Amino acid sequence: MVSRLDTMGQNARMAGEIEDIRGRLEGIAEELADLAIVRLRDSIDNGGTELPVDEKLITRARRAVEKAVHLLESGDRAAEREFDLD
Repeated sequence: MVSRLDTMGQNARMAGEIEDIRGRLEGIAEELADLAIVRLRDSIDNGGTELPVDEKLITRARRAVEKAVHLLESGDRAAEREFDLD
């Protein structure tokens, strides 16, 4: 039989792992934002008048990563409420 304390310990460990992944995803989102800006600058410097196709793709990827970060934040708060011992 698994005790409530064992379950809480497992959940705390999972929360830590999720926090690590969330932090890495935030970093990836920042890298993607920086890359999109570079693509826009390059396009402007080369006389482009339209958004580069790859910038649009990079921006969509950044938004997807930001959504994943948000989902992990929401899940983390839900887990904290579930095991609130107050």
